[in-house]
Amino acid sequence: MIARRPTHPGPRRSESPYAAPMAPGWIDQIAEDAPDVLGAWRGIEAGVFLSVRREVRRRAGPGSTARIVRELDATADALVGAVRALPDAAFALPGGEEDWTVAETIGHVATARSGLVLAAALAAGDRWPVGAPSVVPGIPGPAGAGRDELVRKLEGSRRLIARSASAIAGHEADPCPLEHPLVGRLRCGEWLLFAGVHDLMHLGQLHGIAENRGLAERQASRPGSVG
Repeated sequence: MIARRPTHPGPRRSESPYAAPMAPGWIDQIAEDAPDVLGAWRGIEAGVFLSVRREVRRRAGPGSTARIVRELDATADALVGAVRALPDAAFALPGGEEDWTVAETIGHVATARSGLVLAAALAAGDRWPVGAPSVVPGIPGPAGAGRDELVRKLEGSRRLIARSASAIAGHEADPCPLEHPLVGRLRCGEWLLFAGVHDLMHLGQLHGIAENRGLAERQASRPGSVG
């Protein structure tokens, strides 16, 4: 649901694959509406993945479900806002993840946030399917998805998270068989929070794409520019 397992020890601080330029106002809004998600994501931004695991564990303990679900609502709002703001041509641009387009990346985010939370709910309810894979795969969304379809997918993930939360509440510290290449195996409540961290990984990419596109357009419109 995110990146494939690294074949090297991992990026140094300056090589984080998820770092991207973002408008300060966007970060300020996330800090207000989803402080736990943002606090855990800071390690991704810096490329210090062990700190992500520590922060997720510290912020997603017993009794945290209702608070984290509200924060996931906020990250869903931010994703939907980004999708609505992107120009039509942007959905076919490189999406910042492997060779995926923007549309494929956003579709991946919608599926991943649902899948991570559903996995946590199944484990919390002792309903983990026999033979189900435990390693999180990195799968792109449909290449041809447009703005309306992507918004529907994100809104659908919001509804699934709301339904799944009741199974996780009271079981935040229960183990979950799921593993992720960046953070390993987390507890049920921790996967709920990590779904929001994953949202910000890719939301950062989208803001970087939008900002870089805007900069290129401003440079092309300057007097004397050649394009």
